Amino acid sequence: MPASLLWAVDVYGRVYSLSTAGQLWEQCRDAQMEFKRVTAAQQCCWGIACDNSIYLNVHASDLPVRYQEETYENQRWNPVDGFSERLLPSDRWQWSDVTGLQHQPLDSFGLPSSSWEWEADWHVDENFEGEPTEKGGWTYAIDFPANYTKDKKWNSCVRRRRWLRYRRYKAMDTWAKIPSQPTTLPDPFSDLSCGGWEINEEPRGRLSLWAVSLQGKVWFREGIYHQNPEGSLWAEMPLPGEVVQISCGPGDLIWAVLWEGQFIVREGVSRDCPKGTSWALVDSPSPDVGATHVAVGVNVVWALTKDNKVWFRRGVNSHNPCGSGWISMIGEMTMINVGLNDQVLAISCEDRGVYFRQGVTCSELSGKTWRAINVPRDGDRSHSSASASSLQSAGCYFCGEVRAPSASDVESDTDKGSTDGTSRLITSTSPPLGVDEPTDLSDQPVETPKPRIPKVTSDSFISELVSDREPGKSSGPAGPPVLEEEPVPGEEEVTAPGAHVALSPSQAGGPSDHQWSNVDLEEVQAQQAPAGAVVDSADTCSLSSVATYTLAMEDPYGADEHPLWAWVSGGGCSVDSHSQLSWFNCSMNASSLVQSVQSMSLSVTPAQTAAWKRQIFEQLSERTKREMDNFRHYEQAIEQSVWVKKGTMQWWRDWKPHKWIDVHFALEQFSGPEGNKDGILFIYYNFNEEKKYLHAFINEVTILVPVLNDSKHTFAIYTPERTKQRWPIRLAAATELEMHDWLALLSVSCCDSRGIQGPPSKQAMWSITCKGDIFVSEPSPSLEAMPYPTPCDQMFWRQVGGHLRVVECNSVGIVWGIGYDHTAWVHTGGYGGGFFQGLASSTDNIYTQVDVKSVYIYENQRWNPVTGYTNRGLPTDRYMWSDASGLHECTKTNMKPPSPQWTWVSDWVVDYSVSGGTDREGWQFAADFPASYHGHKTLKDFVRRRRWARKCKLSTTGPWQEVPPISLSDVTILPCAAQNSVDVVPLWAISNKGDVLCRLGVTALTPAGSSWLHVGTDQPFKSISIGAASQVWAIAKDGSAFYRGSVSSQSPAGDCWYHIPSPAKQKLKQVSVGRTSVYTVDENGNVWYRQGVTPSYPQGSSWEHISNNVRKVSVGPLDQVWIIADKVQGSQGLSCGTVCHRLGVQPLEPKGQSWDYGIGGGWDHITVRGNSMEPPRIRLPSLTAPAPQSPLPVRSTEVNGNAVGCSTHT
Repeated sequence: MPASLLWAVDVYGRVYSLSTAGQLWEQCRDAQMEFKRVTAAQQCCWGIACDNSIYLNVHASDLPVRYQEETYENQRWNPVDGFSERLLPSDRWQWSDVTGLQHQPLDSFGLPSSSWEWEADWHVDENFEGEPTEKGGWTYAIDFPANYTKDKKWNSCVRRRRWLRYRRYKAMDTWAKIPSQPTTLPDPFSDLSCGGWEINEEPRGRLSLWAVSLQGKVWFREGIYHQNPEGSLWAEMPLPGEVVQISCGPGDLIWAVLWEGQFIVREGVSRDCPKGTSWALVDSPSPDVGATHVAVGVNVVWALTKDNKVWFRRGVNSHNPCGSGWISMIGEMTMINVGLNDQVLAISCEDRGVYFRQGVTCSELSGKTWRAINVPRDGDRSHSSASASSLQSAGCYFCGEVRAPSASDVESDTDKGSTDGTSRLITSTSPPLGVDEPTDLSDQPVETPKPRIPKVTSDSFISELVSDREPGKSSGPAGPPVLEEEPVPGEEEVTAPGAHVALSPSQAGGPSDHQWSNVDLEEVQAQQAPAGAVVDSADTCSLSSVATYTLAMEDPYGADEHPLWAWVSGGGCSVDSHSQLSWFNCSMNASSLVQSVQSMSLSVTPAQTAAWKRQIFEQLSERTKREMDNFRHYEQAIEQSVWVKKGTMQWWRDWKPHKWIDVHFALEQFSGPEGNKDGILFIYYNFNEEKKYLHAFINEVTILVPVLNDSKHTFAIYTPERTKQRWPIRLAAATELEMHDWLALLSVSCCDSRGIQGPPSKQAMWSITCKGDIFVSEPSPSLEAMPYPTPCDQMFWRQVGGHLRVVECNSVGIVWGIGYDHTAWVHTGGYGGGFFQGLASSTDNIYTQVDVKSVYIYENQRWNPVTGYTNRGLPTDRYMWSDASGLHECTKTNMKPPSPQWTWVSDWVVDYSVSGGTDREGWQFAADFPASYHGHKTLKDFVRRRRWARKCKLSTTGPWQEVPPISLSDVTILPCAAQNSVDVVPLWAISNKGDVLCRLGVTALTPAGSSWLHVGTDQPFKSISIGAASQVWAIAKDGSAFYRGSVSSQSPAGDCWYHIPSPAKQKLKQVSVGRTSVYTVDENGNVWYRQGVTPSYPQGSSWEHISNNVRKVSVGPLDQVWIIADKVQGSQGLSCGTVCHRLGVQPLEPKGQSWDYGIGGGWDHITVRGNSMEPPRIRLPSLTAPAPQSPLPVRSTEVNGNAVGCSTHT
């Protein structure tokens, strides 16, 4: 999971953030003033400054915050002027909103605050419902208001067009003041809390911000979402009393504390009413001691009373926001906060430290114990573990001693009188100061000049090296010590030049004669006393140079040995029970010291790394060849052996009635004289009291597939013959572990028999099943050969660890994937993972992968005249709780996760994001089951349904590394990239919200790239593909197609979008672009080929229908076409999700001739965009010469057919 931030404010008003992947509180340097409180979400942080105003800090992202302003220009036709601005008195405004009720001229739009800027000027939107309009963007109708069309008709009396302009939020990673409300100004704020992002996913990034004023009033900030992070206005909430503090959770929990020490709970909070409807009163945990603080999460409420006791509220959920009772917890805290996943943070009243509640899980929401967060702060010159953490933060390790010419420490009177009793060291390389000019700089600002230390990443080690001195060690009169570093072996000795600094008697406490001191590193490491010291300068060329420090400039607040915190917010901190945090122990062991040394080494470029790796490989190859050649005349000492592994399983028998029967399963493996391995599978069963067996040769097995089954641990074995029949060998093991053992063993045996080892090749083809399992196949050169291609049912597929929904690759080995939760992953070059162990998996490049998906069920109801809509249907109706088809009964209680590997992570909730829209309660209406559903009720609607969703999570391992932080829905990589490993490869993607992105810095050595470049669009997109010569095609969410112009290596994002008309009455959903071919799939399963695509006219001319019942299409770098097809005929019926290959694709016939059926069903995705292997040229035999035997078997295929045998238009 990507790193997230924990925010905190210390007692001096300085704001800090702590990353879940870090070990340092980083100060928010941008803050121009002190802050009182902060409240965080994942995308932003709100705060109350010392002026009682509210500020917003939006985290920077590769996705910009853009707001679309729109207005409509309206015109009416008259016989004299034609269409003109002269409207009837009863008409709408000439410039209005979409309803025509609000006057909106172009010059009436302004920027809401100084945090915004205009991207460009106004422009006309020339897209209407997925279709391009005529030049000018006008749409026509009979009158206002009416249904508009893009075509002008004889009775079109009015017309309108939409004008667009975008403004961009520019105040990223900085504190921006929320503008004052122009009308009724609320009194100054004293508390605030944000949350509510789980109530409704639309609009994107919606937040609820609640604030408390000094007079005890509660205010709600309306209109906060991604495109408008500042919100629009404040609305005052009615209250039963005066409030002192409020807390809002990620969901619908909102609690507040009254002045009297009681709680009020907001009720009626819902998707359509995020402000709620009423307040309910809850008593304090202790009748004699009132409450002072409350913190809520998703299903938890924590509270503090005036005696600093901690209380936990049990029985809290969305249906019972008030809970049922209080439980006293251990600890005394001054404030408490609940973060994501109901994790709890608090500030102790004893030491003002931040504490984290360990052991909080879904089953134990109260946790187990408090644990202090013990990490240093950014800018601290000393802290409790000075020796360890200073070394760690500096990223370096010094051995031996750091010596100076003489020994004397300096201690001033002011230092003696300080509370911490620390001493100050005085060194400087600046010119000497006069005695009559005291160097008292204690009132200087906080900003501390940093040392000029060449080749050292941090100055904190040097700072603490000089500052961590015990007062008792000082002796003799004060003088400025000069440090000299002990030379590193092999380097020249470098001495920092000493500079004389004269001090006044009040500062030095003695005469200003110059004394010197020894600084022993081992001694310093053992000391704990902190002291402030500030770098002046140090100019050396040594890799481990030492900085010198001035005496007088210091932090105005002092360098606290233990930071004092005033407020903490974990609303943007994503931590769960499995997170590995390094917040609690700053000690440094030997391994971390070694890492520190390594971190100081000069950077090595990827090209240099590849060069020496290649050199080592060549040397090893030469040595192996030299050693092997001397022993080739000896007979190989390879034992020809046979071994057998047996077990008991259940087999889904081939004949009717189909049922599970107990069988004995055996794998017999043997080694040949050449060392090659092969084997046979045997399945022994009884039929009519007669023992029989079924067998399959290992070298004929084409794939081993885990089968989705919630009751049995099942897998399937395919051979070419069974692939044609769509009827594999189905086996069920007794336990999940046994199934995985057999799958791993069989997979290794199949790979050994075919000589396949190691990671997938750059030319490999990737596919994904409906279950999310990832498979890869090594294509043969004759796969695309003409006229005898290799049948695709003979391809061998092996499984790769991980879990994905989409995968894309190219011919230089760059592979990206997208999970069900829209997380982006990049292939690391490893293999195996998951249940593969030992030789079946690489030892490195394997990482943990987590995926989350939603399980859906439908609640169905029918209307009757007496009771209205009820769950009593007709005898012929579907189940009242069912799946999407209505054929299977699915209730909330009996619905299980997809397989035993998945676990529930949420409760059932109504899903409002259903195609076709819903009403406020999530219902969709139709005339009958099944039919087309819509989100509003009409007189003819007699049935309705609503979808319920529940999230489940899968944890596995595989050769995949996460690419944070933007969630993606589609990705595409240039299939024909340059062969140089350092050349940049174009990669485009679409975020899960429809933003188009271009990835920068993607190469063969750095496949993850560096950053995202946002490409502006006027509407959200859902599919994208890049082909040869950087042809970028995309599909918008309304089903329209677009072509991106002028994309090149100099302009990776191109310049503009060209609207391509869709096929008649069809909405496209997916596109794939090859070398010269462009294929798309529409929402009805039709696949289309774009005619007339040429280098001079890359947009093409028209669409040509190729086939139907197609789910996905993938066009390779040689224009090869592969699809996932539905309703493919098998021996037992139709099969959905079958891999099919288009035969006969040639430069003169890019549409091909027929389909060849491969593995399936149950497949959901395939990509062939890495297979750039040119097929061998086969000479056809002469008509007069005798025909030689074909090198490959001739496959009977359906000529001019499609994936299902329906009519094909060619």
